[in-house]
Amino acid sequence: MKLLRYGPVGAEKPAMLDASGGIRCLAAVVRDIDGFTLSPPQIAMLKGIDPTSLPLVEGNPRIGPCVVRPTNYICIGLNYADHAAETGAPVPKEPIVFIKSLGAFCGPNDDVLRPRGSKKLDWEVELGIVIGKTARYISEAESFGHVAGYCVCNDVSEREFQAERGGTWDKGKGADTFGPTGPWMVTADEIPDPQALALWTEVNGKKMQNGSTKTMVFGVKALVSYVSHFITLHPGDIIATGTPPGVALGMKPEPIFLQPGDVMRLGVEGLGIQTQRVVQA
Repeated sequence: MKLLRYGPVGAEKPAMLDASGGIRCLAAVVRDIDGFTLSPPQIAMLKGIDPTSLPLVEGNPRIGPCVVRPTNYICIGLNYADHAAETGAPVPKEPIVFIKSLGAFCGPNDDVLRPRGSKKLDWEVELGIVIGKTARYISEAESFGHVAGYCVCNDVSEREFQAERGGTWDKGKGADTFGPTGPWMVTADEIPDPQALALWTEVNGKKMQNGSTKTMVFGVKALVSYVSHFITLHPGDIIATGTPPGVALGMKPEPIFLQPGDVMRLGVEGLGIQTQRVVQA
């Protein structure tokens, strides 16, 4: 089952995708794709609905983030050994955890704003984990029971702000529109092995990233458990699990960072595709 949200910013409505790719409105069934809706009983209820019984959304509406703004948007850094190598960083012994500002949260096809003063704007396609049940101090064996589904994330990053302006990574990760999420959340039952998904990025039609979640240093089970020992995960929270190699920062001999007018197109196998145009803030 694929759950999504459509409509203007701040006025999105819940929906599900039908077998032919049509958007079916869920507004008469659930209030939104929020923590309550993502709970196991509600997911089970939604699975029992025939999508063709729901109103078909006409036209080509804006697609919003696939879930309501979460309590926590967790990101994992350097979680692919080959990506760590291209950036000159060691492979971490434990997951690198940081939190992306919720102001970055946006729709999968919304414009990405290049911050004022930005010189090193970069892309990062990532598998997103959507939490369906509160996770606090859970074991790896319990992890999948707390996952509602998966989505595509773009952890947009400003590398100078991130690494050259002092302090932690937050300044390079939390600008407005730096967290495109969606287009939809695919429920966990449709993704039997999240460690066997291809993921990729194109910039202006040129393939830049072409990886697989099988090369993650820390997999989904490990990450959900690990994060839950430091940050309570709430239904609707997102964990962006890191990016494979092919980012601008790793280009040799010289990086080519994003400029206004550039177009990113990225996807994760089975989870849909995002497209964003870069515009100047």
